[in-house]
Amino acid sequence: MTKPPSISNRTGRKLGQKVKKGKLKASSRRWLERHINDPYVQRAKLEGYRARAAFKLLEIDEKHAILKGARRIIDLGAAPGSWSQIAAKVTGSTEDDVRVVGIDFLEVAPIPGVKLLMMDFLDDEAPKAIMDALGGTPDLVISDMAAPTTGHQKTDHLRTMHLCEVAAHFAVDVLGEGGHFLAKTFQGGTERDLLNLLKQNFKQVIHIKPHSSRAESVEMFLLAKHFKGRKAGGEDEGAAEDADSEG
Repeated sequence: MTKPPSISNRTGRKLGQKVKKGKLKASSRRWLERHINDPYVQRAKLEGYRARAAFKLLEIDEKHAILKGARRIIDLGAAPGSWSQIAAKVTGSTEDDVRVVGIDFLEVAPIPGVKLLMMDFLDDEAPKAIMDALGGTPDLVISDMAAPTTGHQKTDHLRTMHLCEVAAHFAVDVLGEGGHFLAKTFQGGTERDLLNLLKQNFKQVIHIKPHSSRAESVEMFLLAKHFKGRKAGGEDEGAAEDADSEG
């Protein structure tokens, strides 16, 4: 069961450490202190995950069982690779039988059993490259993509929501019937067109704020469960405001 880590976290490292004043700006020093004192960061190191984001996926799966029975998984915005690590484990993906494909414009260190593509998901060639590498129909499309932040909340929201929308259209194009789609969004309202697309094509659409997501973060996750299949989706099952939400 994925629970918030205890304050000691079994790492031997004390929380509440301070970073010495030096050439670092105050804002950078505060970020570094928060990072090294984050129990999820310490737990990720202890359990061999590349990033604390692993626990967001595990926490969502604990309640919604989206990884159960998954045979092939696509990881959009894979860097640094913690979600792909989990995907490879649950699918039994190996170098000889690759069942997980990750894509990111950043370089990702090799992960056993994962085919990693270093390219921008927004490139026209990306969808075909992903499917060619996967060699079959995915049961799950996961996306932790977020546009580089500008500091302007509305701009950041719109840019990340665009990535989410493109990912959603991709998921509808490639998922097998009964599959799931999970993507990062930002608080500030999910566009009606995106929610309508998902409601038309999936049986359930949920907003989630995992406990492992930092309280001050504006990120949320949009989960669409049980893909109806590409011949379905002609009906609008509700307005955007009707999407379920949990936190």
